[in-house]
Amino acid sequence: MSDLPLVLESETPDDAEAIQHLNERVFGPGRFARTAYRIRERADPDPSLSFVARVGTLMVGANAMTPIVIGETKALLLGPLIVEPVFRSQGIGEALVARSLEAARAQGWKLVILVGDEPYYARAGFQRVPTGRIVLPGPVDSTRLLYCELEAGALEAAEGEARPA
Repeated sequence: MSDLPLVLESETPDDAEAIQHLNERVFGPGRFARTAYRIRERADPDPSLSFVARVGTLMVGANAMTPIVIGETKALLLGPLIVEPVFRSQGIGEALVARSLEAARAQGWKLVILVGDEPYYARAGFQRVPTGRIVLPGPVDSTRLLYCELEAGALEAAEGEARPA
């Protein structure tokens, strides 16, 4: 990470508008067509697992974790991970993901999934879900469906459709 005076804080209701604007700038209106949003539009993220990144008073990133169920197994859906474009490649996204995973592990969660680029998320311990094991409510490139076990063997219990908890 660079020498930015980065502060990671738990998301609060006061952050909602700034997160929404950041999401609009980074992902645009096409974000609503993404399969993961079909889950997120019916479930709220857990604020105790969702964080914002600030440089001074400026919000430069955010990450949410939404409780879901895969078949009968409780899990979390990570994302969206949003970083202000001018602050990318500074380690902010990695720091947000690490903080969320650390908080999830401390609360006893065992499994986290996301839709994203494996080379980026592999640094945080994510790997590709075996094809057909987890089904999302819409089309998804199976090479982008990733998981991270917070407890060894957690993926074995998870099979089927992912849906809001």
